Amino acid sequence: MIAGLIFDFDGVILDTETPEYEALNEVYRDHGQFLPVEMYGLVVGSQYDQNFEPVAHLQKLTGRTLDADKFWQRVNQRRLEIIHASQPLPGVEACLREARARGLKLAVASSSSHSWVDGHLHRLGFFHYFDVIKAQEDVRHIKPDPELFLSALQALGLQASQALIFEDSLNGVLAAQRAGIRVVTIPNPVTLHLNIKGETLRLASLADLPLPVLLEQVNHPDRQRL
Repeated sequence: MIAGLIFDFDGVILDTETPEYEALNEVYRDHGQFLPVEMYGLVVGSQYDQNFEPVAHLQKLTGRTLDADKFWQRVNQRRLEIIHASQPLPGVEACLREARARGLKLAVASSSSHSWVDGHLHRLGFFHYFDVIKAQEDVRHIKPDPELFLSALQALGLQASQALIFEDSLNGVLAAQRAGIRVVTIPNPVTLHLNIKGETLRLASLADLPLPVLLEQVNHPDRQRL
């Protein structure tokens, strides 16, 4: 039976990924280019790498050298403007309240920094719900490596079979699978286009199902869904 819930932060509790994609595309459009959502989605839940790095990608498209500092200054300014005006995603607060009322242990496991995750959790009034918060500083390897989830699991004092992860990204689901923990996917407008497979359950949002019904479906997948 499920005794603890582990939440990704970006894209599950607060949609910070769509604002970044929108901010990136504003800069791309200024250079007469477009960033496909499928390309950006490949790094969601992890970090920019050789598969996709925006400045290098835009330079390749335009054939021009860009000022990376100015590029990221503009992207980050616009991204933060959108994010700080954003509310938590639907159903998150109700899920956290119900989980606490049922005595479930709660954790966040995020590839982002503590300053980012903790700061937004305080701003949203959610910080007090969580027993454990694991961020990039706490591990050697971030998602799709399972270390973040395994670290959160250990801190909660649970076995993999007792936990359920909420994720939105391909990298997050891969990390959950490698940790041997069941995962519910809640794609956002960016990750909706990715070919994510292997989840225990998929929802459009946490508002789709009351937590007791969700847990019943996870614990007894053979039963007909309500």
